[in-house]
Amino acid sequence: MYQSFIRSPSPIRNSMRIPMRRVGNLLSLVPKTTTTTATAKNPIKIPRSNYHNFSKSTNNTNNRIFTIPKAKESNHVYPLSTFNSYLNPSLRSLRPKKVNGRISYHFYSTTAQASPLDPQIPEIKANKVNVDKVLVVGSGGLSIGQAGEFDYSGSQAIKALRESGVRTVLVNPNIATIQTSHALADTVYFLPVTVEYLTHIIERERPDGILLTFGGQTGLNVGIKLEQMGVLSRLGVKVLGTPIRTLEVSEDRDLFARALGEIDIPVAESTAVSTIDDALAAAEQIGYPIIVRSAFSLGGLGSGFASNPEELHSLAAKSLALSPQILVEKSMKGWKEVEYEVVRDAENNCITVCNMENFDPLGIHTGDSIVVAPSQTLSDEEYHMLRTAAIKIIRHLGVVGECNVQYALNPESLEFKVIEVNARLSRSSALASKATGYPLAFIAAKIALGHTLPELRNSVTKTTTACFEPSLDYIVTKIPRWDLSKFQHVNREIGSSMKSVGEVMAIGRTFEESLQKAIRQVDPSFKGFQALPFPDLDNALSIPTDRRLFAIGQAMLEKNYTIDQVHDLTKVDKWFLHKLGNIANIQHDIKHAGKLENISKSVLQDAKKKGFSDAQIAGFLQDTTEDQVRQARKGYGITPFVKRIDTLAAEFPAQTNYLYATYNASTNDVEFDEHGTMVLGSGVYRIGSSVEFDWCGVSAIQSLRKMGKKTIMVNYNPETVSTDFDECDRLYFEELSYERVMDIYEAEKARGVVVSVGGQLPQNIALRLHQNKVNVLGTSPVMIDNAEDRFKFSQILDKIGVDQPEWKELSSSEEAEKFADSVGYPVLVRPSYVLSGAAMNVCHDHEALHRNLSEATLVSPLHPVVITKFISSAAEIDIDAVAHKGKLLVHAVSEHVENAGVHSGDATLILPPQDIDDQTMSRLKEIAVKVAKAFEITGPFNMQIIKKDVPGEDPELKVIECNLRASRSFPFVSKVLGKNFIEVATHALCDYQVPEPVDLMAVKKDYQAVKVPQFSWTRLQGADPFLGVEMASTGEVACFGKDKYEAYWSAIQSTQNFRVPKPGSGILLGKDQYTKEEDFYAVANTLSKDLGHPLFTTSQDVTDDLAKHNIKALTLILPENKRALQQTFQNNHIDFVFNLASLRASNVNDGNYIARRSAVDFGIPLVNDSKCAKLFVESIKRKRQELGSLSAGEYPGEVKSWSEFIGGRFC
Repeated sequence: MYQSFIRSPSPIRNSMRIPMRRVGNLLSLVPKTTTTTATAKNPIKIPRSNYHNFSKSTNNTNNRIFTIPKAKESNHVYPLSTFNSYLNPSLRSLRPKKVNGRISYHFYSTTAQASPLDPQIPEIKANKVNVDKVLVVGSGGLSIGQAGEFDYSGSQAIKALRESGVRTVLVNPNIATIQTSHALADTVYFLPVTVEYLTHIIERERPDGILLTFGGQTGLNVGIKLEQMGVLSRLGVKVLGTPIRTLEVSEDRDLFARALGEIDIPVAESTAVSTIDDALAAAEQIGYPIIVRSAFSLGGLGSGFASNPEELHSLAAKSLALSPQILVEKSMKGWKEVEYEVVRDAENNCITVCNMENFDPLGIHTGDSIVVAPSQTLSDEEYHMLRTAAIKIIRHLGVVGECNVQYALNPESLEFKVIEVNARLSRSSALASKATGYPLAFIAAKIALGHTLPELRNSVTKTTTACFEPSLDYIVTKIPRWDLSKFQHVNREIGSSMKSVGEVMAIGRTFEESLQKAIRQVDPSFKGFQALPFPDLDNALSIPTDRRLFAIGQAMLEKNYTIDQVHDLTKVDKWFLHKLGNIANIQHDIKHAGKLENISKSVLQDAKKKGFSDAQIAGFLQDTTEDQVRQARKGYGITPFVKRIDTLAAEFPAQTNYLYATYNASTNDVEFDEHGTMVLGSGVYRIGSSVEFDWCGVSAIQSLRKMGKKTIMVNYNPETVSTDFDECDRLYFEELSYERVMDIYEAEKARGVVVSVGGQLPQNIALRLHQNKVNVLGTSPVMIDNAEDRFKFSQILDKIGVDQPEWKELSSSEEAEKFADSVGYPVLVRPSYVLSGAAMNVCHDHEALHRNLSEATLVSPLHPVVITKFISSAAEIDIDAVAHKGKLLVHAVSEHVENAGVHSGDATLILPPQDIDDQTMSRLKEIAVKVAKAFEITGPFNMQIIKKDVPGEDPELKVIECNLRASRSFPFVSKVLGKNFIEVATHALCDYQVPEPVDLMAVKKDYQAVKVPQFSWTRLQGADPFLGVEMASTGEVACFGKDKYEAYWSAIQSTQNFRVPKPGSGILLGKDQYTKEEDFYAVANTLSKDLGHPLFTTSQDVTDDLAKHNIKALTLILPENKRALQQTFQNNHIDFVFNLASLRASNVNDGNYIARRSAVDFGIPLVNDSKCAKLFVESIKRKRQELGSLSAGEYPGEVKSWSEFIGGRFC
């Protein structure tokens, strides 16, 4: 049993039942003291030059009171209402403003704050920056390090500009985002965020200003290049918000270190270098261990730790391949990592919106760290020391808008170092905004237009200005989501380079409650703080991986490690470990009880207050189900209370709709009288479920509100637009579990629940909700279960006469072998209820079949596993559709460029299709009609169909999958066809003004759109960049064009780290025995003879095969040493890799694996599918032919807006 932890160095702790008062940005457990009061009729004289120079009364160190200096005769007299609703020492240049009405002010600690008895918040003035049209630069496709948080921040920025009467032009090829909608931006360009394309767009649109800080690192880098090239000055475009020079200083590691040295802010001893030799020399001077950081990079790309010259050489070579400059720093592994979000306007007003503390010590990228807000282990002195430094930094750098400051803090002293400053909206900004309820992106956009913090109303609270620092009476925990198990050969260690694909945010009133909620949000298979088995536990504790939290669980829950032992191995602060000890103690008590009837009300209530779920408690007891625990606690009257995130710690009335559930309360903050319609969101972003489903959820909410219905969104992803304050009537930042959805449904007495727009997660609980009398809107959950269960689904297809590949339900390995022998290999193992092809594998022989059957059984042990004949060399087609009571309303047919065998989420999609004849299109529609009728579908659904050509006959069409929900391609088809499929689906779900059926595919288009995947291979050290039936991409982009070549040309350049091969540069080719030779030789012939590229291979056999087709190539011997390998690529000027092998490498010594991985590690573009390779080389060939007819300066790409393509505006 773990002893209770007494030390409490931080002003905020977990016992929220103690009366609190505000102290700076935190909460203190000391009594509130009434101090100086002033009114408009009774002003206090304040020296004009001394607004911030309050003198401290030290009569009580825990209750410091500010007094106002005596006024001199020459000073002006101002009522305290001048200071608006919030004042602190950082507001040094606040301009006086006379406000009518009476306001009472109470001063204590580091702030002077208003108690708005009769608040008079000033109306927003006209924009001080004179702009009529602004170009907003988006971030492009989602990738590791740059994800959905920029859809949120960009959407907020556009809303702020629109509210201010400014027209907006958005450039963002991420077609799945909310911001790329005419309901927000006036003009949208689905084009690459590159200097070339942006230059043409600026020349075409002639904007007055440009916003760079809402598009992540992509937007920042391209903006700096535009400024350096003189494009912005030549075309008269103002950079709004933070100046370019400030951005350059914050991004250039050497300039940054010098700038902070000017104000005596300590940074880690470091040297900026641009060569490997210089890096080695710098490390010798600084001393090992060291950390390498890349300039102008996102998510710590190219960074890492090195303990000796050999490790540094390898790391520096990789980093310099991705960035022109790196910083060699002394490592401070083991220190605390703390972040501050700071806002500053052009008149030098500053506030700190939020501070956050990493659970993990320094050494792990903050994007891969567990983070809590506000900080829990800092003393008051440490907190204010870092806060003061953050304000000093943002002022010195001249940031105008929002800024993130990251610190390393020595846990043994007050020594600290600044790690970095992000002078833009970031992942942490989105987290801070959602954690506090302060609309950071919205305010930052207003500041960019020249507004000041005191004059801006906080649009969330409605009762305070933007100059009011938030207070929290709850604790927020962020945990990252990794999907490393999807990648073969990947290194699971986490460090200074980010690897997570998403994150969750949980809210609780104790750390234990908040943490356990967050763990479940990351993955529903986790029940809370728990143990996983590790063969070498000490190693798992000391070397951070994506599973270290569960190694701590094994140490504390099963192996009886002491707090000191765990601390020594992990360097996690003991305060956090003692809180985990509290969880361990409760687990022990529950297990000791043995049966549910032996658990007292007090034990059950304590467990719920510490974040235990019903299912978690049931798992510790004998013969007990989740529903039995639920019934027992409700019998005791133990139900969660709904609290409001009001930014004010309940000090003043607020009108927010941010809600969360907690057992650490005694009253509800809201009345349950609206009876809204619940929409279940998609939860954490992960491979297979990303921003596409957020678009679906937001579109559903917007459609419901247009119908006049009250809406309730349930989601817990801080990166999303669906969790924004103005998208729904009520927002629950809560788990998407059966337990919590039932809690909210019962409390709100909701009219219905939408489960079909949030991806797989809501689908998985649909049947249980239905069985417990929840009104699930749309398709019956029984039918959803029939479609998800492969066995039931196949039976229904047989019944309605829709063809499918041969299949069999598996019950033993012997039966599987027998079936595979009868239909012939390859075969596909397909488990039920999976997302993004999890545990789905193509097996080419008996050995592979045995191995993969065990994996599939682990994924869904309660459901059967189906084996199907895998159809080789077949085309794949996606059908997205909406039906109402079994009647098809709309449908879209998209064709895949890649053959079947590549997961649909990793496929390149073309819409409208180019290689499907009218008769086949009619047959596809007929299949959709049959399926909609058979499953009695109401709402969205998606099917995947393979098309196998048969000589002399109609092609075979076989259904391989059907999801009775929205798919990840719904935003794509909606925006390409100009019809919002989710809006149609929402009307169908509500049986409200259901539109008449329309055949959108019968309408001929004079344009094409191509959607391509965005991969993050560079982040995943060691992972094999190979495409198969399990999804690997982290995002997507799409572009339009007059034909598929034009659209693909723009789309492929929209992906990160992609560049067109230079004329005459070397091309590395690869294939295997299963590669379709016709495609391979066609690609090689075009590259060599038409485009003039010298060709190289990694196999003499491939070189000889090429020679037989009169194609010259040179065989490269790839050395094992990474340094020599990179030199080989450089010596041969290899600028592009086409590796068209059809089988995944079995080991890391495979030549094709080495070629693919080297391309990723050395920053060289890679194409790994033969059909895409053919499309790409044909696109290059056509573009180079066009170059001869283009005048100097013209760019060979089509620059047209979205509305120009589709012929109008589409919301």
